[in-house]
Amino acid sequence: MLTKLTQKWLLVLVGALLVASTVLAGCGTTTPPVTQPTTTTPPATPSATQSPTPKPTSGTPIIPSPAATSMTGAGATFPQYLYTKWFEVYNGLTGVKVNYQGVGSGGGIQQITAGTVDFGASDGIMTVDQQASAETAGGPILHIPMTSGAEAIVYNLSGIASGQLKLTGDVLANIYLTNIKTWNDPAITALNPGLNLPNTPIAVVHRSDGSGTTYIFTNYLTKVSPEWSTKIGNATSVSWPASTIGGSGNAGVAGQVQQLPGAIGYVELAYAVQNNLAYAQLKNAVGTYLLPTLGGTTAASIGVTLPDDMKIMLTNSSNGDAYPIVGFTWILAYVNQKDKAKGQTLVNMLWWAIHDGQQYATPLLYAPLSSAAVNKAENEIMSIKYQGQPLITR
Repeated sequence: MLTKLTQKWLLVLVGALLVASTVLAGCGTTTPPVTQPTTTTPPATPSATQSPTPKPTSGTPIIPSPAATSMTGAGATFPQYLYTKWFEVYNGLTGVKVNYQGVGSGGGIQQITAGTVDFGASDGIMTVDQQASAETAGGPILHIPMTSGAEAIVYNLSGIASGQLKLTGDVLANIYLTNIKTWNDPAITALNPGLNLPNTPIAVVHRSDGSGTTYIFTNYLTKVSPEWSTKIGNATSVSWPASTIGGSGNAGVAGQVQQLPGAIGYVELAYAVQNNLAYAQLKNAVGTYLLPTLGGTTAASIGVTLPDDMKIMLTNSSNGDAYPIVGFTWILAYVNQKDKAKGQTLVNMLWWAIHDGQQYATPLLYAPLSSAAVNKAENEIMSIKYQGQPLITR
């Protein structure tokens, strides 16, 4: 018989064997996988040969994939901040690269007429002669609205903060006619009681290149100053008084104003904000002094009957909430496209710009197109053809 001590040791031995067998069995099992956090792989950049179709806005046509992967354009500097954003986003969506050069509206008109770009851009309506030249070169040409914006009257006056200076259209015209030569001229001081305006010569700065910004500015001055209308007129390039100073592009004008004490100039609102320039309040058609704002820009087109060809100026609006120097900016495109692939890519991009692309306007201080303007632009884009066949339809 086993002694109690022997029984005790046998029980310990059996228990040890049971533990060992359990450990060995566990070593033969598969360890459950560790759950990894879910990650989203960024979408690959579309290939040049297979570009995805941009997702259309509700109610717009389904647009086929682009047939060409690059386009060139040139013209207005007024919308350049917005166009840069658009073309960057559109490239990410479709793989289409748009090479746009801001050479001024005059340059854009010249290049689309010469056929060196796929589209032009202008803030000014083409003259009768410009239209005739373009139509001789390539047939009917469209002014397709993209957005609208305001021009700020910028100045460099020590001690006068942005928004403090007030001007009227007549006084502004007389400054640019060089009839008013110093900042403490009675015509300016009468509008600004309480401001300590200096006896400083006014350095008058204008665009030296053919410019849609100049077209909008001079269009306004012709409406508020009979003398300006008679002596200078409205165009992308005008004969400025000899003592005035030129700057190339909106950036050139902004730079001159920054550098010259006592300077005044006109630039697209975004350039004034980007360059931290002071800008004036301007008296509108109903007598209200307003700073350039998105609200004042939008108001300029309210109640306006838009023509089918969209060749309309918005300056000196009678709307009491409208800032007075506001204008559309247009893409210039031929109705009859010579290259089907390029034409298809062009209409796809334009359709995207007047729909989904409008969301990028407000953050950059441009006013999105109204629904009425979008409708007119749609009709223009749908009129673009290759060998008589529309390149996009509803």
